Amino acid sequence: MNTRIALVTLLALGGSRSPMFGASPNQNWPQWRGPTATGLAPKADPPTSWSEESNVKWKLKLPGYGTSTPIIWENQIFIQTAIAASKPEPKPQASVAASAEPGERPRRGGPGGIRSDKPMEPYQFTLLAIDRGAGKIAWQKLLRQEVPHEGHHPDHGFASASPITDGEHVISYFGSRGLYCLDLNGNVIWQKELGKMQTRNSFGEGSSPALFGHVLVVNWDHEGSDFVVAFDKTNGKELWRQPRNEPTGWSTPLVVKHNNRLQVVISAPGKVRSYELATGKPIWECAGMTENSIPTPVAGHDMLFATSGFRGAALLAIKLGRTGDLTGTDAIAWSHNKSTPYVPSPLLYDDSIYFFSRNDATLSCFDAKTGKPHYEAERLEGVVGMYASPVGAAGRVYILGRDGGAVVIKKSDKLEVLATNKLADKFDASPAAVGRELYLRGHENLYCIAEPTKTAAITK
Repeated sequence: MNTRIALVTLLALGGSRSPMFGASPNQNWPQWRGPTATGLAPKADPPTSWSEESNVKWKLKLPGYGTSTPIIWENQIFIQTAIAASKPEPKPQASVAASAEPGERPRRGGPGGIRSDKPMEPYQFTLLAIDRGAGKIAWQKLLRQEVPHEGHHPDHGFASASPITDGEHVISYFGSRGLYCLDLNGNVIWQKELGKMQTRNSFGEGSSPALFGHVLVVNWDHEGSDFVVAFDKTNGKELWRQPRNEPTGWSTPLVVKHNNRLQVVISAPGKVRSYELATGKPIWECAGMTENSIPTPVAGHDMLFATSGFRGAALLAIKLGRTGDLTGTDAIAWSHNKSTPYVPSPLLYDDSIYFFSRNDATLSCFDAKTGKPHYEAERLEGVVGMYASPVGAAGRVYILGRDGGAVVIKKSDKLEVLATNKLADKFDASPAAVGRELYLRGHENLYCIAEPTKTAAITK
């Protein structure tokens, strides 16, 4: 395969190495969508079954609230949270049967048309480091305390972006509340202020940063002046900035290496665009996305797969290596225009791409190379509502519903359910799989799902 996802997996790594945990990025979960940026954990083999009484290694009550993915490096788990400084913010009471639409315009009497009021009290924007073995908070770094300038959609909050690590640094990003680079002990190395976003309908912020080598990329699409910007991760120096003209976006940039050329791809309402990672120079663009393009693209098989599913449906398999406007050209290897995801990102697992229909527990699996459906819009029993993105590991696909239900299916051309599970919490954050453990961030708790072992006693 000529296309490789350009990730922290290629970084020179430093720091101490624990004999109990993997030192390779493939043995960790260093960023949103995992070590390959496709949702795949190539070295993980977590349990297929769990409940509140079974295969929960530990369960940690988290301060504050957030929907970002746990980021894991060796014995540390990094989680972003926003803590109400005076009184706790009510947790979302998700109507998962008719899940709210994060970008829908306000309307009376229905889900998705309500946004939270502008806050009057300050929040503490905080990065947590959790001891992976013990399930305890190792350190808690307050990065900013302020009253947010606007509210957010009731289904997420003020901590929806995921941090990212290369094993030496951890990047914590709170959007309008700043960009921070810390060492793994919680010391701030540098920080940046990027401005104040004005999001569509005050629905809040959610894009995470991307990292390759020393280049850190942040996308800033909102209702004001837009841009994508790159920084040197070591000192915070701005490397380049490229203006954009987009409405509010929530998709995370993806860095891709194809034929020895590094590019950063950003999905947005209407179009997907690619920029040269070294300079920010535009490479290509392609129309076809719907409004509110939230899912992060995935790449493989010399193609970029972009999805969106609000007020329409779109899946484009775009051939890499082209330049200019690719709209309507033979650069589109194949496309699909129904039952595509609104919030969840797709999973690319070997030759198969898995994706949900809107925010529903309705799954499709297509051949990524040809676009041929293996199965399409199949209803999954035992889960209701879908914000979390699917994760692949050990020949299985892990699917987490908003209601606390979870389904594990076999990686196959046919839909084969291996297990159906249930926890007491509610879930909007995407899972992370590392080693023989699965990490699930709920509205209230962080769960470590693992089968009991003889060594469990020394890690508690």
